[in-house]
Amino acid sequence: MINFIDIFAGIGGMRLGLELACQQLKIKTHCILSSEIDHKACETYNLNFNEFPKGDIKNIDKIEYFNFLLAGFPCQPFSYAGKHQGFGDTRGTLFFEVEKILKKYQPDGFLLENVRGLVTHDKGRTLKTIISKLNDLDYGIEYLLLNSSNFNVPQNRVRIYILGKKGSKPKLTIQSDKGAIDSHSFKKNAIQGNLFSPIHHPIKPLTVKDILEDKVQEKYFCSQDFTNLLNRAVKENFNKLHGTRLIDFRGGNSLHSWDLGIKGECTNAERNLMNLLIANRRKKVFGTHQDGKSLTLEQIKTFYFNDDLETLITSLLAKGYLKEESGKYGPVCGNLSFEVFKFLDPDSISITLTSADAHRLGIVTNNKPRRLTPRECARLQGFPDSFKLHPDDRATYKQLGNSVSVPVVEAVMIDYFKNNLN
Repeated sequence: MINFIDIFAGIGGMRLGLELACQQLKIKTHCILSSEIDHKACETYNLNFNEFPKGDIKNIDKIEYFNFLLAGFPCQPFSYAGKHQGFGDTRGTLFFEVEKILKKYQPDGFLLENVRGLVTHDKGRTLKTIISKLNDLDYGIEYLLLNSSNFNVPQNRVRIYILGKKGSKPKLTIQSDKGAIDSHSFKKNAIQGNLFSPIHHPIKPLTVKDILEDKVQEKYFCSQDFTNLLNRAVKENFNKLHGTRLIDFRGGNSLHSWDLGIKGECTNAERNLMNLLIANRRKKVFGTHQDGKSLTLEQIKTFYFNDDLETLITSLLAKGYLKEESGKYGPVCGNLSFEVFKFLDPDSISITLTSADAHRLGIVTNNKPRRLTPRECARLQGFPDSFKLHPDDRATYKQLGNSVSVPVVEAVMIDYFKNNLN
């Protein structure tokens, strides 16, 4: 019997993964306590588990007997996107709530989940501190870096899973695997057939097109104004948007404000110059003082060879796509806060879902651009369609961006319980 607590529970993704694993192994489970401070996440949790989580774990003094702990403790302090403050940030100390519970109740084991940045944060010292604290409590530790895309979840999501066992190091057969680095690598490896091991991965992995809904409400389709902007670049073939990001300071498969004519229509020559500038200004030959550098006319002439350079620059300055400071020119990189910032490739995997941007992931279906629906985002995290979503879409997108990928937790728990239950 697994009596477990689910703290920093979110909408219950870790709990669902554990319960599904135990169902397969015919192990009975009972949730002794769930704890979460986000009220709307608690509402979603209650919809699915008929249990409204308790509030802040710091205010819970007594917990009934349990032998396993789940904790997706808040990741912001350790994220690449965060402020890199770790235990210097008050949120970072929430790990010590986990430590305090383990010290007081000494369960047989636990699973902790966090962002991959925890591994390298503060040159690895943060993770070493965590492991040291857990070792001091007589827990043996193993940790895994796993990509959701390796577990039939069409999303590039690498997370750390820390497993502990009281008195000895846990035995595991699953090994760390960060998977494909991006959707392009995923497609290449999937075609070659060498991405997935035959142990726990399917022969044909799911891709984005496999999680799309058949019928989608009109509210998820892009507005006519935004569609018209996109059409300037794709000329009615919206399938060209597959895998495209809307961003001004990167090249590659991207659309920029000058491609869409946000500040005024650009000629082919003007667009070509802007794209060359974006592609070349990051080169170290122009200095290492910053990532994207403003360049002089002479520097621009090393990669733009036509005689119309000064004419184009004058026009682009007037339209507001270029700026000039001290004789150096650089793009005006505004934040393209459009309805969609990334159109997914239906034949590959999604980029990582985040709480901030899950509502702005897009897809093109039947040559019409739209946003992903909440249910599609849930499928990108491996939640079954039986899982009830919050009626507030914005809350749901945030919750799913913060959640775990259920099939990864399920696989990790199956492996742990198979190899470590006496």
